[in-house]
Amino acid sequence: MKTKHRTLFITFSSQKGGVGKSTFTAIAASILHYRLGYNVAIFDCDFPQYSLEKMRTRDMATVMENDVFKRMAYKQFTTINKKAYPIMKHKAEGLLEAAYAFAESSTVPIDVIFFDLPGTVNTPGILKALAGMNYIFTPITADRLVMESTLVFTQLMTDVIMKKGETSIENISLFWNQVDGRERSSLYDIYNGLISDLGLNLMQSQIMSSMRFRKESEADAKTVFRSTILPPDERLMKACRFDQFMTEFLKTIQL
Repeated sequence: MKTKHRTLFITFSSQKGGVGKSTFTAIAASILHYRLGYNVAIFDCDFPQYSLEKMRTRDMATVMENDVFKRMAYKQFTTINKKAYPIMKHKAEGLLEAAYAFAESSTVPIDVIFFDLPGTVNTPGILKALAGMNYIFTPITADRLVMESTLVFTQLMTDVIMKKGETSIENISLFWNQVDGRERSSLYDIYNGLISDLGLNLMQSQIMSSMRFRKESEADAKTVFRSTILPPDERLMKACRFDQFMTEFLKTIQL
């Protein structure tokens, strides 16, 4: 008997802006789609900025202006025979229905759909959209306001929505982002203890602070990190420990 292909719904979600949600979405999607061979799509729901759709437009222009990237993109296309993954704009309302319809109508089986969601719980439809995710990954930084809002919301999702059973969520994982080696280790120990006391899941891998996360590909560059058309350079991934994060990420979602 033929089993139905399962499409995973994944989001990098946080109630605070500036912690890297869109960046992580783009990089993880590019690694899965271009380097690991999975079929990926993104729903950009971060109204009104729609930053990922705008990033795709800038990426296309940069590739056309940069001969190194142009050759990389051509080699990639001829090697894996796959186009760039689609990025679709959609508001949070009606999002799950639109995503299921897209997966059903796709000519190729979609392995993962990433959702770049708004960071405000007051957004119409956002709680239903979050409840429809299979996996939620939440970047946190050693900032009191970020930690307070993140822990309160994550505990709400874990203790209320997940325990009610009216959800598709299988796992909510927090992970440290923008880790500064100069920060006091005792500060992270305190936060780690608090997360453990609350019974929340914290990933072992940590993303080191790096300007690369805030810097897109440029016309005169020779390496790629944040892009929706090419996967990040493996040396750059290793430098900020993103390679370790992706190993744990893949183990968590069990692709």
